[in-house]
Amino acid sequence: MRIAALDDEAVQLDLIRHTMEGMGHECHGFSDGKTLLRDLRQQTYDLLILDWTLPDVQGPRVVRWIREDLSSRIPILFVTNRREEKDMVEGLAAGADDFMVKPIRVAELQARVHALLRRSYPAQHDADLIFGAYHFVPATRSLRVHGTLAELSHREYELALFLFQNLGRLLSREHLREAVWGVGAESPSRSLDTHVSRLRVKLDLMPSNGFLLSAVYGLGYRLESIDANLLSSLYNSTSQPE
Repeated sequence: MRIAALDDEAVQLDLIRHTMEGMGHECHGFSDGKTLLRDLRQQTYDLLILDWTLPDVQGPRVVRWIREDLSSRIPILFVTNRREEKDMVEGLAAGADDFMVKPIRVAELQARVHALLRRSYPAQHDADLIFGAYHFVPATRSLRVHGTLAELSHREYELALFLFQNLGRLLSREHLREAVWGVGAESPSRSLDTHVSRLRVKLDLMPSNGFLLSAVYGLGYRLESIDANLLSSLYNSTSQPE
């Protein structure tokens, strides 16, 4: 998973990053709110770990901006020195999903992050994954479409699985590249676009099959579930002669 952590204390930020990487996640650290908010306009993450008191902005304000201005449902965990009940209430009311009091206890942080990710992305913790006509079997790294085995390369399978696991989410290009090629891996600039184009054709990702894979200019890609019957009825209703 791709995680962003915001804390102005370098020691705390390093501890969070080290703990997340130890769990197998990629963790991007930020020391001020403005830099994080600017990054969130271009990048996507699976989880945000957030301090409350920062030099330029208060944590609850960051959460409200994410929920209201970005309309994002990214799971958010407060890790803070605030320990009063009213603080917890304020943080959760702003839109955070969980609240943890410092000093950071590694085992507790791991447990809360694991629970949040499992609750927020249940499809990524299932065995076989079925999305309409698309049946993923992670144990054999195979995908069947309408019962027919799809001939996919390793990276095409990884990309298809990641897109379906994040159905409906806008995923930045960097997020997709890290998930499929790995952090820091070298890949041609057009490689992601080529893989997306191939998946559209190989998996027939069209509304008639219930899904649409679309590009969002300057940001990334989104795979959406489409009601083919609804689209057909709308098309028929607008095609009727007056």
